[in-house]
Amino acid sequence: MRESCPQCNGDWLDFVYDLKEATLTWQRELVKRDSTMWRYWELLPLQDERSVVSMGEGWTPLLHAENLGSMLRHNHLFVKDERQGPTASFKDRQASLAISILKENDIKEIVVASTGNVAISYSAYCARAGVKLWAFLDSDVPHEKMREVTLYGSEVIKVSSNYDRTKQVAAQFAQHRNLFLDKGIRGVAAREAMKTIAFEIAEQLGRKQGAGWVAPDWYIQAVSGGMGPIGVWRGFCQLQQMGLVEKIPKLAIVQTEGCAPMVNSFHKGLDVCEIVENPASIINVLATGNPGPAYPYLRNIVRSNGGAFVKVDDRASFRAMRVMAQLEGLSMEPAAAVACAGLIQMIQDHLIQPHETVVINASGHTFPIEKQILENEIIRSHTRVQELKKEVVEAAEPATVPLRKEGLLTALERLDDRVQSVVIIEDEPDARLLLRRILQSRRQYNILEAADGVSGISLIRAEKPDLVLLDLMMPQLDGFSVLDTLKADQVLHDIPVIVITAKDLTREDYERLSGRVESLLQKGMFIEEELFESISDVLK
Repeated sequence: MRESCPQCNGDWLDFVYDLKEATLTWQRELVKRDSTMWRYWELLPLQDERSVVSMGEGWTPLLHAENLGSMLRHNHLFVKDERQGPTASFKDRQASLAISILKENDIKEIVVASTGNVAISYSAYCARAGVKLWAFLDSDVPHEKMREVTLYGSEVIKVSSNYDRTKQVAAQFAQHRNLFLDKGIRGVAAREAMKTIAFEIAEQLGRKQGAGWVAPDWYIQAVSGGMGPIGVWRGFCQLQQMGLVEKIPKLAIVQTEGCAPMVNSFHKGLDVCEIVENPASIINVLATGNPGPAYPYLRNIVRSNGGAFVKVDDRASFRAMRVMAQLEGLSMEPAAAVACAGLIQMIQDHLIQPHETVVINASGHTFPIEKQILENEIIRSHTRVQELKKEVVEAAEPATVPLRKEGLLTALERLDDRVQSVVIIEDEPDARLLLRRILQSRRQYNILEAADGVSGISLIRAEKPDLVLLDLMMPQLDGFSVLDTLKADQVLHDIPVIVITAKDLTREDYERLSGRVESLLQKGMFIEEELFESISDVLK
């Protein structure tokens, strides 16, 4: 699989298609094809249809936002409802094409950096294709999203930094392990998959107007890296070359005020994007301070074809989130609400005229954690939100419960002189293997494993190890019961125990563990950033 240009060695590749032949095929075949993004097969970079990994992604509804239009006195507003993808975001298109390309090239393992939605989508499609995924997530990704990624069997690595740093760590890891790295906007799959949004909009809008294929006047999307609008623009360009649409819509690039490198750079007249070192928005999926190659590409499109770079603050975005839910029945993620807030601002500023047709990308569905943020944001400032988060943590974990939360290597370093043999009690084979690898990266411990609580207790009694790594959630005999048994045994009660869990612990859970365990590690997050500072020694 080619990853760079044979002439200039650049990594920004564009596929060339036989547009004339594709036009003739679509005229004959589209009416008979399934309503997924793969109905546009001829303009996607895959050679064998048998390689397609699909869960019905694409052909999401194009909804006429009549109530919002009435409020704004604008009757031509449409929402492309990408919330209805298999994992509830527009990233499903990217995942379907990317994993299909991996399957066609017989690639069995992949590394991806994500702020949440990409990791979830890739995890689902990797599970379906039998591809192992290493998902690197920054520390601001909600726990609910991390837990969903682990549900699909992906290896989750939490990096205690921002998204830009997370991408660097993921790239180092992929290079060290010689694994395929998903390059986001620099990869072919991301941009080519997003073309299908343009194809669908033109076909669906044409059906609504009874006029063949029709391009809107505006396409609006909130962005971090910018791959969506670039792909959509490329899709409309191809439709125009095929003679299916008469125009290419103007692009509106919307960012949050707390992290708007593209918008700020555009209005300063800069050719190269000015990086935001410390993003201040709580809408994490858009907090990318360095958008890479997207800015000059989008800047040139807007300058030549018309459009706008717009920024809105978090408060306006959360207001728009509530407006869309209450007026249109669309509960959307904050990132999608940023696009809606941008639309409202553009209409108020007369950038969008009443006669112009506008399509807004509702990029994903609301998550429960984001509903809580919504309630807090409407009535409190960003600073107060952070204080409330701290209060919630302190309420769940009382100061009287002295439980350490630390990385596995930190705990091992603290216990190092005492530990020669380790028993791992964990019912998931992949988790046992990962723990073994981490232990082996530090020293040649004598490592023993048990797949359930009953055999774990027997193993501890027989071997009397220096340390126990204990999962809490296991069938038959759970970790709490194993811990109770150990602490009640006069011979075994002094063996240090490190608890590893994916469980959301209650106050009662913390009290049961208080004073009885060395550390508490969150499953899926026990590889910490400090490991990757010396990545050549990790996971050999």
